[in-house]
Amino acid sequence: MTALAPYLSSFLREHLPKERRSSQHTCEAYAQSFQLLLQFAAGRLKLKPSKIEIERLDAPLILAFLEHLEKQRGNSARTRNARLAAINSFFRYLEYRVPSSLDQSRRIHAIPMKKTDQALVGYLTRDELQALLDAPDASTPSGIRDRAMLHLAFAAGMRVSELVGLRLDQIDRQTMSSVHIMGRGRRERVLPLWKETAAAVKAWLKARPVSGALELFCNARAQAMTRSGFEYILSKHVATAARRAPSIAGKGVSPHVLRHTCAMHTLQATHPGRPESLAMARTRQPAKH
Repeated sequence: MTALAPYLSSFLREHLPKERRSSQHTCEAYAQSFQLLLQFAAGRLKLKPSKIEIERLDAPLILAFLEHLEKQRGNSARTRNARLAAINSFFRYLEYRVPSSLDQSRRIHAIPMKKTDQALVGYLTRDELQALLDAPDASTPSGIRDRAMLHLAFAAGMRVSELVGLRLDQIDRQTMSSVHIMGRGRRERVLPLWKETAAAVKAWLKARPVSGALELFCNARAQAMTRSGFEYILSKHVATAARRAPSIAGKGVSPHVLRHTCAMHTLQATHPGRPESLAMARTRQPAKH
């Protein structure tokens, strides 16, 4: 029997961040998946997590864990599939290090992913978007920060992980004309900033408190902003914007909706039936008040 702990520790601490160069968000998601799996396995096997052996994590136990996620924890099929993907990745890692696990790995890899419905993603109209961008109180440091975050989330089409992980050295602070993004799968891209977006970011840089954090956006404790922190900020300002644009309240505004809004506004501005060019679409701002 082979102890699980050394291999799982190496997978999470060495393989993912250093060999695979996975993002911090991916590493944290995988770690959470195995935390849940070990809690379930420990209860089912009547063992301490540190005593669990690789051979104990067989296909029947993994199937029972996935069923537990859906029925007891109420997770969606999408979340269930994400947990299974983490487990599959670990067993692919084991195949080259524990040859005796090959048949076990084959059986686990044979567990199918569940089909999920692709929900139609909504987007905000120009009036709704402007109400949201105007929601933060620009007379306070937190309001200046929130306004800059909302502008970047929309105008640059950034994912939450990219937004909260954005470092000061990824901004062209001399011209404020672009931002360098390290995206999913370690893909890099440089995005131009609209004038109003650049102005919002510049205002935050002036108001940003002195902090040892390398990230551009920090919370009230002068620490790096978290994903949940931004989601809270977004929901708070959506509620404020709903007073001016009531229709926004029923749209379930999420960070992904902001990204989709950017794409839809660009598409509408570059429709063959309209004269605008892509360059014009990228420089146009919502109307100022």
